[in-house]
Amino acid sequence: RVAAKSIRSSNRVGKRTWSGSSSVGSSFPPPLHGVAVLLARERGRGCAVAAAAPKKDNANPSPSRPARGVVRSVSSRRSESNLAVASGSLLAVEGTVGVVQLYRRPHMSPSALQNLLKRARVEVAPRIEAVDAEACFNLDVREGLTREECDILLWLFGETFGEKDEKLTPKASLQDGGDCAVVEVGPRMNFSTAWSSNATSICRSCGLGDKVSRAERSTRFQVTCKKGTAPLSEDEKRRFAEMVHDRMTETVYDGPLKSFASGIVPAPVVSVPVLNEGEKALRQINEDLGLAFDDWDLSYYTDLFKNIIGRDPTNVELFDLAQSNSEHSRHWFFNGDLVIGGEPMKECLFDIIRDTLKSSNKNSVIAFKDNSSAIKGFSVQRLEPSQPGQPSPMMYKEKQYDILFTAETHNFPCAVAPYPGAETGAGGRMRDTHATGIGSLLGAGTAGYCVGNLQLDADAHPWEDHSFAYPDNLATPLRIMIEASNGASDYGNKFGEPLIQGFTRTFGQRISANDNGSTERREWLKPIMFSGGIGQINHHHLDKSEPEVGMFVVKIGGPAYRIGMGGGAASSLPGGSNKADLDFNAVQRGDGEFAQKLYRVVRTCVEMGKDNPIVSIHDQGAGGNCNCVKEIIYPAGAEIDIRKIRLGDETMSVIEIWGAEYQENDCLLIKPESRGLLESICERERCIMSVIGTITGSGKIVLKDSKGG
Repeated sequence: RVAAKSIRSSNRVGKRTWSGSSSVGSSFPPPLHGVAVLLARERGRGCAVAAAAPKKDNANPSPSRPARGVVRSVSSRRSESNLAVASGSLLAVEGTVGVVQLYRRPHMSPSALQNLLKRARVEVAPRIEAVDAEACFNLDVREGLTREECDILLWLFGETFGEKDEKLTPKASLQDGGDCAVVEVGPRMNFSTAWSSNATSICRSCGLGDKVSRAERSTRFQVTCKKGTAPLSEDEKRRFAEMVHDRMTETVYDGPLKSFASGIVPAPVVSVPVLNEGEKALRQINEDLGLAFDDWDLSYYTDLFKNIIGRDPTNVELFDLAQSNSEHSRHWFFNGDLVIGGEPMKECLFDIIRDTLKSSNKNSVIAFKDNSSAIKGFSVQRLEPSQPGQPSPMMYKEKQYDILFTAETHNFPCAVAPYPGAETGAGGRMRDTHATGIGSLLGAGTAGYCVGNLQLDADAHPWEDHSFAYPDNLATPLRIMIEASNGASDYGNKFGEPLIQGFTRTFGQRISANDNGSTERREWLKPIMFSGGIGQINHHHLDKSEPEVGMFVVKIGGPAYRIGMGGGAASSLPGGSNKADLDFNAVQRGDGEFAQKLYRVVRTCVEMGKDNPIVSIHDQGAGGNCNCVKEIIYPAGAEIDIRKIRLGDETMSVIEIWGAEYQENDCLLIKPESRGLLESICERERCIMSVIGTITGSGKIVLKDSKGG
């Protein structure tokens, strides 16, 4: 009822109430991302919100039971604009099997289109006169829909758009020809997006079952050139497409999609011929995969496999070693021997930093370990479910909670791809918070950005030198400042964490280098993207427990995708020294909405207090499973089946499943008897859970492929 009241208020609905009745009045708020998501979510949570089922079912509803009554009661009340095109859309969808297109225009605000036009004139062609855009919904219909089901589908996708000039039609309104060129970009065939996951989940909750297996949203841009000038050339179309899409997760569509089949065959696991070719073979794969092995690494691993182990390594093993033993993961520099003026020091840099604890007030309860730090807190009255994990009344519980602090930088990803780099920087810090101890709670966040000279058109400064060159594979300071800020804020908004403060800095000058008058350039070419947060942790949840033989190794969160390949190694290289494509591939992509699902699972476990089923938890970050799985099984060892990891992209190879840094994932240790409890929590929150292995006590990690033998 609280959620319904909030949505009712935000949509300016009249006096009619909405609080669990079996019918819905004409003032039912329409947005897909508001009502339908709430409906789908609360049906699984057991809340009596807009429930169409009899009252006895409201007490403990099944997550899989569709709320068709609700949709029927509102689907007949579509807006007049959609009624005008409903018949044509129904003809396009009803009984059709395959990919069906529905179009919506306008898709972008006038201000967004104006900003895009300005950028296109600079980066593509100055003769561009106008840019327009429309959305295309590509629906993969696996089984023919009835008229009633079409009505539901059209309501879901059409009622989202409430303005009279916004229509859902089966025919595109933007066309090629004359001075106009159309460029369409959308998700890759093998990359099922978070938007699609939410849309198909809502369809299932509204009675369509699995008839709509995928729903992707592409964008069609119409670029108009000035009269009397040539339309965009193929090269200019390519440059415009590069400007408006993320080549990691999106692609250019040549026409309306006919199928989501990609035709990609997963790459096999291969052996690297170290026994025959020695260090030369390692140098080649080091360059091909961007492993960041230095000369010492190459010599060490050549000797290890050739003279000690006596076999050729696989590409999966070498990729794994590159991530786990990278500077990013191991901090070799801070842990290395320190020599000053030729004299070895007794302490390394990390020892010097840790020594600060000796002079502290003994207030720290977590320091220099785990994913965050914490100081002593207080006994507090917390409002929590009386039975966490089940529909139950809220009640006050007195608990001892400590104050938790987390901070990190995400500099390299923001330099290469500012928007996804910053959103996953914020997301990674949020997961660091909730993965501290055996689970903790988030509070609020902060963000900071340090970049070079912005060189704004209308705000020039005397110290800015327009002759300064910037690396081609890194974004400009202005683009970083705008897009990184947007990315971090967007992720926090989707997740639901408030950003309560922040800072920005710019610097770039030539300064005196010595007394002879020479100067050198100092500038933040590689930016600083700072993300910090505050949270709270139950005093009894501060410490992770050691793995024991028989415990289950569990992954919870979103499905695996081919994103963020080799970030641990790439982040350990000097900026600009890696191949541009490898740098770009190493940047993760985030899904703030799925992060919220993952967090709700952890929060529920935390609220169970002493009955928390989590034995140990690590969030997935740089290096993917290469790091987080090995962290959680150390030192006992485990056998892991790579095929137990849930895939969002069936074309992924073993090296990609194991090493990609797909976000919104945690690795847990649980006792076998806790499996059913955790499964029920994950089902309730619509979060994927996979038992991928078992602690063996062998001291080794054995990675097997049950599918490939």
